[in-house]
Amino acid sequence: MTKYKILIVEDEEFVRKALERLLMRDGYTVLSVPSAEEALAFLEKEEVDIVISDHLMPGMKGLEFLEIVRKRCPEILRIVLTGFADTDMVIDAINKGEVYRFLTKPWNDDDLRLTIRLALRHQELERKYHDLLKTLRDREETLQLLEMRYPGITEVKRDHEGNIVIP
Repeated sequence: MTKYKILIVEDEEFVRKALERLLMRDGYTVLSVPSAEEALAFLEKEEVDIVISDHLMPGMKGLEFLEIVRKRCPEILRIVLTGFADTDMVIDAINKGEVYRFLTKPWNDDDLRLTIRLALRHQELERKYHDLLKTLRDREETLQLLEMRYPGITEVKRDHEGNIVIP
């Protein structure tokens, strides 16, 4: 199993510790910081797969922080875990692509763990999609170069019944 890294951004230490214990049991590398400012500095040095952030923190709010993360590191999945979430805020954040999911405190351990697993699966599929897209573009470029060097090489010849003819 790949060792996924999760960064928890939460100003309440007991919440951070509870999340760390829960997620470490599933084999994740769990890192945590008490503020958005510290998280941004941390992300300049360290790569992570998921950021779980509280919203109402002293200093920078969670959604503001996650918007910055989205711009700097769009491949990182962003989850908000908050005790306060109004519907307009949730819809706005999801529509802007700032967050993958909103979860509320107190959380259900099973729901949180499932959300993390689904988020990582989503992320893996996105990575595979981008890898396949790059492979396809590389092969298209190779075909174009071959066609320029050997005109007609990429043409498919068919007989009157539609079968491919190999010369």
